[in-house]
Amino acid sequence: MGKSLKHFGVIQAVLSILAMPFGFLLWGLAAVPGVWAFRWVDGNWTGMLEWVGFGAAIGFGVLAWFLIDLFVTGLFGMMMRPRTGPVKAPTRSWLTIRWAFMSFLHRLALPCLPWMVPSIFADTYYRMMGAKIGRGVQINSHAVNDAYMVEIGARSVIGGDAVINGHLFEKDGIHMARVVIGTDCVIGTRSQINPGCVIGDGAVIASKAVLAKHTHVPAGEVWGGIPARCIRRADGSRPDSD
Repeated sequence: MGKSLKHFGVIQAVLSILAMPFGFLLWGLAAVPGVWAFRWVDGNWTGMLEWVGFGAAIGFGVLAWFLIDLFVTGLFGMMMRPRTGPVKAPTRSWLTIRWAFMSFLHRLALPCLPWMVPSIFADTYYRMMGAKIGRGVQINSHAVNDAYMVEIGARSVIGGDAVINGHLFEKDGIHMARVVIGTDCVIGTRSQINPGCVIGDGAVIASKAVLAKHTHVPAGEVWGGIPARCIRRADGSRPDSD
């Protein structure tokens, strides 16, 4: 357990003041290709063709904005992401500051991610932010939080709006631990996987299930509910049939 950081409130306030202009500047710079395309059409096309060009320029600008935002945000994440194992610290600590900075970067990407999953662009962003992603993985969620604390095995599927957290805030402070998802797993729509969870190969987490922190799901099992419990074993039997 780390020590509480002196003057945490002041440090948090100063970094927040610095972070906001940085974020909006990044968004503005990502819009440069779209502005250029719009200006080029305005200076070269006329009549109905000009209106068609304006529409195309807007579409191109939005796509370019999405891609640049993801790439630049991921680049900063790649340079700044912490390398941390299971750890806890007071809420008012440097660990919280580091976590908050990475979360701020992720929020800068959130306007784009829901439109870019599943795709190679979103997977590249998550990898740049520190996630270990195997071959053939399908990530259909923008809420893989704390990506530097997440490992997903080959051919696994992360369902729409599933939440994967590498952190939790509790009464005694911030807790961080890696989430490890094995190969050929299915994480259901709107489920939540909390820090320290290990999900064995071929396991299924049902839609809207909530997996409590540090839960180990054996290979091949199906878990569901709040909090999630085994509802079908790897051999096909059900726990309530014993």
